[in-house]
Amino acid sequence: MLPSFGHCKPLIAAALCCLPLLAQGSDRAMQDALQAARSQQWQKIDQRAIEDHVLAGYVDYHRLKARLPGAEPEAVLSFIERHDDTPLGEWLRGQAIEQYGEAGRYESLRAVANGVPAGTDRRCHYYTAQLGADLQAAAEGGRELWRVGRSQPDACDTLFDTLRAQGEIDQEAIWERMTLAWQAGETGLADYLGRMLGREWQNGRTAMTVLKQDFSAVTRTPACLGPECRGTSALYAAAMHGFTRADTEAALEAWRKLAPHLSLQARHRRAIEHDLAFYSMVRDVDQNLGWVDDLLTRRDDDDLLELRVRTALGDRDWAGVIAWIDRMDETQRGESRWQYWLARAQQQQGNDGQAREAYARAADERNFFGFAAADRLDRPYALNQARHRIDEATRQAVAQWPAVRRTEALLRIGEPGLAASEWYAAAARGTEEQARLLADYAQRRGWQARLVQTTIAGKLWDDLAWRFPEAYRDHFLHWGRQTRVDPYLLMGIARRESAYNPDALSPAGARGLMQLMPGTATQVSRQLGMNDPGPYGVLDPAVNIRLGSTYIRDMLDRYRGNRLAATAAYNAGPHRVDRWLRDAPQEFDLFVESIPFRETRDYVQAVLAYRVIFESLANGGDSTGVSLLTPAETSVRYDRSLLASN
Repeated sequence: MLPSFGHCKPLIAAALCCLPLLAQGSDRAMQDALQAARSQQWQKIDQRAIEDHVLAGYVDYHRLKARLPGAEPEAVLSFIERHDDTPLGEWLRGQAIEQYGEAGRYESLRAVANGVPAGTDRRCHYYTAQLGADLQAAAEGGRELWRVGRSQPDACDTLFDTLRAQGEIDQEAIWERMTLAWQAGETGLADYLGRMLGREWQNGRTAMTVLKQDFSAVTRTPACLGPECRGTSALYAAAMHGFTRADTEAALEAWRKLAPHLSLQARHRRAIEHDLAFYSMVRDVDQNLGWVDDLLTRRDDDDLLELRVRTALGDRDWAGVIAWIDRMDETQRGESRWQYWLARAQQQQGNDGQAREAYARAADERNFFGFAAADRLDRPYALNQARHRIDEATRQAVAQWPAVRRTEALLRIGEPGLAASEWYAAAARGTEEQARLLADYAQRRGWQARLVQTTIAGKLWDDLAWRFPEAYRDHFLHWGRQTRVDPYLLMGIARRESAYNPDALSPAGARGLMQLMPGTATQVSRQLGMNDPGPYGVLDPAVNIRLGSTYIRDMLDRYRGNRLAATAAYNAGPHRVDRWLRDAPQEFDLFVESIPFRETRDYVQAVLAYRVIFESLANGGDSTGVSLLTPAETSVRYDRSLLASN
């Protein structure tokens, strides 16, 4: 745990200012030592120069890690205990589990493990070690790792081979994995598993071969596959999954004929019916809706009920909206989104009193639908902002917390990744008050991205000034003026896209504060007469904000200044939004709810809610005069008429 305030010695401000200067000599030695330790060049380490350094444990970590798997578990456990307030201890535990497992030192692995580790490789090593100590646990864990439709790492081989030899993974388990591999399109794995099966499974393999060519053949597939019909359930589940994705209407017709006559495991039957209901609603297969409704009276799947409400909204079936929301459990039903739609439905049904009550419940929340509900009631937004006062003595004490000192030292020696690990581990490990003090420290140091992540790690959801800091404010205001784009909208986009990390890189290749794709950056820079900034130039905050604000301006121009449509286009692309508008409902809230991509639906709501928060914070935390949407945005028809090209 982080130290309590009583154990911290306050320092005068002058001493704090001098710390970086005093540490420069030992920092250089530590920087050299850490680089040497990574490459195991121990002779290059000046141990005397670093032994009292706050980061000495990092060198010790590499030294002990290099001794694995030869190091004894006592040494590993001792290190973990000494460094239990840093990420180092758990990092070493993970390394020890992995390397003891690869070396077959299973008793040592069990000694250092403190429960099932994360990561497939380490889980496989862990359960392999359990084979000699707790066969039941090893078998249960091994079967869970086995029951996937993809190849598992080599670390699982010993575990799987042993469990197969002992009959814990039997022919039925092999068959089920084969069907999962087929379902996942892993034909190589499916063929490999098929060679493990005996002749008694031949009718199942033959049925699978037929179904690969024609899913509709499921209606002609034998009801008993494999020995004692043990292969029937898994094959039908895999076949119906593929059939439902390929032709949902035909799949349901086939299932209604088959279901009464098949003896399937409950989990497989449930999965088949979930798929059928899900795709029937997503694809608007109206002919299936009666069956879906009957199914939902017998099931309690949150995601299916949500889809059913959205389907009713699309049909303007307001009575249905009320009925399906009423079937949700208390937690789901209490969310502001569903209270808002319950209110809208009650209002459409002429039940104004009940509508106001539901709007009032929704308006207590700080999000898009909470703000929209507040607008319906003509009342201020519920920001629910926490405010804190932290005295200077406490702040000076925080500066001497070990986690803070290690983070500062790691930043001084050019290790931002390790610094982030130290910091976020401390925020997640500490109490709410300690996380709050770390956030305050990050704010005072100007660590904007780290500040936002601290609030997430510490779950400081109501600390709005820290969750939505004034990062790069001058740039947003400047380029907002230049492009005539609402600067708070720009801030909301950047906050959602990158959480204010200027070096953010998405798996798809989007870069920087406003997460610009390389092609978009090239296109917009050419439009502005700029040189292409390239993959690294676009990370410059000023450049990124300039290009991002120009792009969102172009989207606003495309949709007649409408921020809902433009924000959706920023996330999903304008061609998709053009298509959605051609098929869209007419009202703003129905348009948002009708967006078919959950990511974009959530994105639009978050960005518009964030811009309300940013503007309110700029007004001293007062939402008076701040609007979620303009009158035009709430009254305009959301259809093809919104396209400027019309």
